[in-house]
Amino acid sequence: MFDKVLIANRGEIALRIHRACKEMGIQTVAIHSTADSDAMHVRLADEAVCIGPPAPKDSYLNMAAILSAANITGADAVHPGVGFLAENADFAEMVEEHGHVFIGPTPEHIRIMGDKIAAKEKAREIGIPVVPGSDGGIETDAEAIAVAKEVGFPLIVKAAAGGGGRGMKVAESMDRLPEALSLCRSEAKAAFGDDAVYLERYLGHPRHIEVQILADGQGNCIHLGERDCSLQRRHQKVVEEAPSPALNEEERNRIGKTVTDALAKMNYRSAGTVEFLYEDGEFFFIEMNTRLQVEHPISEMICGIDLVREQIRVATGAALPITQEDIKFNGHAIECRITAEDPDTFAPSPGRITDYHAPGGLGVRVDSHLYSGYSIPPYYDSLVSKLIVHGNTRNECLMRLRRALEEYVIGGIKTTIPLHERIIIEQAFINGDYDIHWLERWMGLK
Repeated sequence: MFDKVLIANRGEIALRIHRACKEMGIQTVAIHSTADSDAMHVRLADEAVCIGPPAPKDSYLNMAAILSAANITGADAVHPGVGFLAENADFAEMVEEHGHVFIGPTPEHIRIMGDKIAAKEKAREIGIPVVPGSDGGIETDAEAIAVAKEVGFPLIVKAAAGGGGRGMKVAESMDRLPEALSLCRSEAKAAFGDDAVYLERYLGHPRHIEVQILADGQGNCIHLGERDCSLQRRHQKVVEEAPSPALNEEERNRIGKTVTDALAKMNYRSAGTVEFLYEDGEFFFIEMNTRLQVEHPISEMICGIDLVREQIRVATGAALPITQEDIKFNGHAIECRITAEDPDTFAPSPGRITDYHAPGGLGVRVDSHLYSGYSIPPYYDSLVSKLIVHGNTRNECLMRLRRALEEYVIGGIKTTIPLHERIIIEQAFINGDYDIHWLERWMGLK
């Protein structure tokens, strides 16, 4: 087992990783920018190293500074968390080259799955169903037209290096296709430095279903069920739940086995999530995230497995201690992503926390780095808390979530708590009758 782990991230996920390490008897090293010197994980870690000024490119994306911190503190391993460098294959390689263990997949798997075109090709190869579309990147409008004639409309144009909802344009007809291609290429070049795009059939009313897996790199792979992440605003997840109210037991088992069989063939290592669009009983691969997901707690709540602990264990070279038959799904869990934003306009709301009271009680979990007196810096992602609630049934979970949101106090800034309170009393949500477009329609954004 490792003696010391450097946590290459910030905020609630850094605190989450710190807690798992401490429960395993592992010392932690927190890195931080000058803007995060008072962060909770920095205060609690055994050691802390300032790696630069507030701008992410000068701190949390500064590979040389992070590796220097790992070297000077004698860290055995580096956990990248989520975002920042978590899916950067070059960083994973550099960590290993400097004599540390990267707590995550191999650089090869990160690189394959980080390229949307390569990921689709790999998915086809290992038996995962994909959305009909182009076999690879589209170089010319003529190639796009040929694909469109074969697949039909509507089509979605996607950036090969895309993420976070950027680099995607929908073309409803042939005459709209050239404009969608041009806009997507321009946006992709500006956002990712790569204007490669590809085409897929655009599904009208799909659910966003993702399967959480855990593998040891030795051919053993299990899944922790699926999560429904269909409640999205501008392709950003807002509320997630597990299991999905849209799937039956046969569908759940079928997609879980498909994913685990496929990733076992790859000898995949660590946690990972395979994301699908689901419509009319069919699953279509979107992408694979080769890291921990923000919404991983709801899978933990229904399975009783600490994903970060298992990530650390398999990174040491240990085999998975459990099989699929050992996984027992229990009840229902929902996560609300609470951000420091105006709940109506979504304008950022950084600032000092004047009052803080987290909800509690049976089945309530709060993953947050907030505390009274803490100042939220304006330089980073607006996520400040994840409220995770578990119940024996979905209805019990909904009632408990309503109560927990009413209890939650975050003073001094605006948050999206009121938005979540409105969402969860909508009849469509109560019925589980929603798709990836529902939230934007409900909010009047479509």
